[in-house]
Amino acid sequence: MSTPPDAGAPGVDPRTARRRYATACALFWLPVGLTIAPLLLLFTERGATLPTVAALFAVHSLTTVALELPTGGLSDVIGRRGVLTAAGVLNAAAFTLLALGTRTWLLAAGMALMGAGRALSSGPAEAWYVDAVQARQGPGAELRTGLARGSAAGSAALAVGTLLGGLLPWLLAGPAAAFSPVLPLSAPPLLGALAALLYAGYALLALREAPRAAVSPSAVLRGVPATVVDGLRLGVSSSLVRRVLLTSAAIGGALAAVELLTPGRVAVLTGTVESGAALFAGLACAGYACSALGNRLAPRVARLAGGSARAVRAALALGGGGLFLLGATAGASGPPGWALGAVGYGLLYLGLGAAGPNQNDLLHRVVPSSRRATALSVQSLALQLAGALVGLVVAPLAWAPLPWWVAAAPLLVVALLWRAGAATRTGYDIRPRVRTPSP
Repeated sequence: MSTPPDAGAPGVDPRTARRRYATACALFWLPVGLTIAPLLLLFTERGATLPTVAALFAVHSLTTVALELPTGGLSDVIGRRGVLTAAGVLNAAAFTLLALGTRTWLLAAGMALMGAGRALSSGPAEAWYVDAVQARQGPGAELRTGLARGSAAGSAALAVGTLLGGLLPWLLAGPAAAFSPVLPLSAPPLLGALAALLYAGYALLALREAPRAAVSPSAVLRGVPATVVDGLRLGVSSSLVRRVLLTSAAIGGALAAVELLTPGRVAVLTGTVESGAALFAGLACAGYACSALGNRLAPRVARLAGGSARAVRAALALGGGGLFLLGATAGASGPPGWALGAVGYGLLYLGLGAAGPNQNDLLHRVVPSSRRATALSVQSLALQLAGALVGLVVAPLAWAPLPWWVAAAPLLVVALLWRAGAATRTGYDIRPRVRTPSP
């Protein structure tokens, strides 16, 4: 059906692959960060009610979930570069519709396109990087450094985008805004559309791959479902992959709880929605910065802990501790409690940032290139489904410690699953176990 993708990207040395992968991560997440602060306000300015806004975000989530596995399989069948280029084009169209759309159906179409772009991009760039490095250095190639730098670049882009997306409408507001047909709140997504096109062009030109045999549309239709089934089977048959999926689910639940509970908590703290939104933008930026720091520290944490598995366990414990601290200070009414809550927020993102590259380093040791993007899509699917479920569970709970602790408990439970294995280069025994017959 296609040439083996393990051939990698000829002519790309590991250092260049790391740099290009980090650049691709930054270019993808920058436009997403630009829309974090203004998007909900833009919808309400267009006349959408809160239930309509919730439905629009549901369109994005459902589209992403529905397309995660098929798009991962598509990348494994036809290649990484074309799928990533398509993701950038779809995101550019999505941000344009969200910026200029005045009808609900246009906004829904924009959210659906953004969900499709997210699904297309959730694994191919990382799969491209691993393919390129392993093509030069073999299956035992060191991956953590590049994975950490890519994650750090994405987190830093989110931080910068969040700040810029929050400040740009404020800078454009004023007398000049009355003469413009575009709302000041539309400026960040329009800028995001340009960044998405830049991402598409970069993916097309920079992320070179080994030539693949021509694949007919019928072969693609046959190959994608088979690849998806193989990826799901891998998640069932491999204990390490199951741990990775459980970890992603716990992380998704933690992030969903924080994103759902923090804005209201900050608004109560400041006294007004407007000031709360401004403070939340700064807090979110700080969180992404902590995540970027955790990403960069991931290889060092693995060296200090004695392997990737021990590093994941320590990082998850740190993140769970941060969530517990957020819960313990939920009713704080003074600066000491607020400061401790901010520390908990930072520890959560620092721990999750350190966990990601280490768990994916282990994942790529057991997943072949032919199923790599599919496995990453399954991982993303676990994160998003768990996030949706936890959001439904914690939303009805009061602002007491309980919702924070409900989200923290899975992180700590999953951390216990990452026990140290036999002494291997990766810090986890990934060799097949052979049963010996009892006498």
